[in-house]
Amino acid sequence: MAAESAAVEFRIDRRSGVATYLQIVQQTKQALRLGVLEPGDRLPTAREVVEATAINPNTVLKAYRELEREGLVEARRGLGTFVRRTLGGAPDATAADAPLRTELADWTRRARAAGLEKDDVGALFTAVLDSTYSTNGTDSAGRSHKGDQER
Repeated sequence: MAAESAAVEFRIDRRSGVATYLQIVQQTKQALRLGVLEPGDRLPTAREVVEATAINPNTVLKAYRELEREGLVEARRGLGTFVRRTLGGAPDATAADAPLRTELADWTRRARAAGLEKDDVGALFTAVLDSTYSTNGTDSAGRSHKGDQER
């Protein structure tokens, strides 16, 4: 009996400007951070991904090799590709993140209601994220945010 694939579906955006294999890598990492994928889970086979996304099988294999190089998955000959480790916080991070996810979902709905498009929200979120996590007090555009932490 074959192992069942984890519930992860790759969505390829051909207009994003991001290489297809990198989209698979990024989406896998996101699934690892959110707890959708856990150690022992099997990723979809290259054939399953090709059937669902109409991309070249070599693209899927390249993404899986990159994930393997990073130590996140391992290929088992004849069995598939399996998750080795997760990304993110503590084992119970999903429960701890629930209130933050709710707040973020509420904020996202307000942003949409205010007329912001998905790309606008992404850009705004990235700018705030960059300024919050910058190590030198400036964001990616060079603006100072040292006072933001004191407020």
